[in-house]
Amino acid sequence: MHEYSIVQSLMAHIEAHAREHKAIAVHRVSVRIGELSGVEPELLRTAYDLVKERTLCADAPLDITAVGARWACRSCGSPVEQGLALRCRECGSPARLVEGDEILLDRIELEVADV
Repeated sequence: MHEYSIVQSLMAHIEAHAREHKAIAVHRVSVRIGELSGVEPELLRTAYDLVKERTLCADAPLDITAVGARWACRSCGSPVEQGLALRCRECGSPARLVEGDEILLDRIELEVADV
């Protein structure tokens, strides 16, 4: 289950960011997961729920936004439909993946002490 190691890295990043801003708690964590990332969202959520105990994220829910794969022509930028040949119908150039393979920490909601 590589989702567990992804969550451990995610948690290390969140905790470093929280320390940098002198946060006393994390209230919400949002991530974007591409359909071609190789990550199962529900396994990621389960791993997060296990890892977050006794951390600043203990009460923070994990919001997951699924990102569909999107392809575009390398030359002219025209969209290329998924499931068809990954070539542009306009100019014949190969397509490139525009989005859908990402694993991104999108947002962290922190609580900081009054200064």
